[in-house]
Amino acid sequence: MTILDALPDRTGLDRLWHLLPQARLVGGSVRDLLRGVAVNDLDLATPEPPEIVQKILQDADIKVVPTGLSHGTLTAVIDRRPYEVTTLRRDDRTDGRRAVVSWTQDWREDASRRDFTINAMSCDSQGQIHDFFGGQEDLNAHRVRFVGDPARRITEDALRILRFFRFDARFGTETPDLEAMTAIRSKAALVETLSAERVASELLRILIGPRLLQNLAHMREADILSRLLPQAHEHRLARLLACQAPHDALLRLGALSDEENLAHRLRLSNKQAERLASMRILMPELLPDVPDDDLRRARADLPLESLLDRTWLRQADELGAPDPSWNALRNRLEKLPRPVFPLAGRDALQCGAPPGPQIGAALKQVQDWWRAEGCRPDRNACLARLKQALGLSPNDAER
Repeated sequence: MTILDALPDRTGLDRLWHLLPQARLVGGSVRDLLRGVAVNDLDLATPEPPEIVQKILQDADIKVVPTGLSHGTLTAVIDRRPYEVTTLRRDDRTDGRRAVVSWTQDWREDASRRDFTINAMSCDSQGQIHDFFGGQEDLNAHRVRFVGDPARRITEDALRILRFFRFDARFGTETPDLEAMTAIRSKAALVETLSAERVASELLRILIGPRLLQNLAHMREADILSRLLPQAHEHRLARLLACQAPHDALLRLGALSDEENLAHRLRLSNKQAERLASMRILMPELLPDVPDDDLRRARADLPLESLLDRTWLRQADELGAPDPSWNALRNRLEKLPRPVFPLAGRDALQCGAPPGPQIGAALKQVQDWWRAEGCRPDRNACLARLKQALGLSPNDAER
């Protein structure tokens, strides 16, 4: 038996190995197979140049997507499952953010450019593990180490600093590798050269990782956290986690930092930015004993997700512990349909009002009344109020 026997379906992989017999599984797939956990992505490396790989696969009627040909990577799609295939590479030039590569047929040379020993192993079609840098031993010892000289690996790509903390939280112990931490502290300033998008991607992954508070403490110790989040509130995040809040990266980021410009600085998506901003909107506080009318008004103003965020953050601030009454509040919110003001400008016109600014003013007056009534009045009640605001007879019918 080999680790390959753990794969539930090898049909696509065996087909690739038939076409590319020298190819090997690499990276996380090998690591996870050795750990005996489910493998999500099957990535392969092969000595053949990418154009040769592409021709071989296309001649076999396999769909090929040129996902990164300049770096030797393409994606083979078999039975709707993607398999990333990359030609063995060496780094000819690096600047801490990107690399200029050329092809090689040397497996050790390719493995030596990878970040950590546990990610530098490969497995051939016979299930034999090729491990040049002690990755299996490190995996068994729950140790995350850079391949070769940590400072050099970091200089090649500064994102490896953040990847170290993400992987160490998942695969390491309570004490990070001393050599790695020493190198990270000496190269800490390099994280400020990374693109905001790359930083955000890694940071959000770290925030949903295991041993989060301890991991952030290690990042602070290595002079990394303050460079990413200058005003990080780890104590507030600790209180949120103590409430047993969801494993949600953006919610945790909102607890960790209240920096007004954070979403822009990290180049978050518009949706993510709006959600972070809504966590700070001043409005009637959502407490467990909030009246139904206030709850409906809040539900009309903000998306459900934003309101739930606010309850978790307020619970963290107020209590910092699990509490059934706060869970009941969230249950009320989730069961409450979002109230929608039932009128628009066309309703005023249909009532007989002439076009003009008075329509907007009247609608605003009615909407304020609707909100004051807890967003409960229905369309007919709002229409009657609108006619009154427009100075129309209550008996005027809709046209």
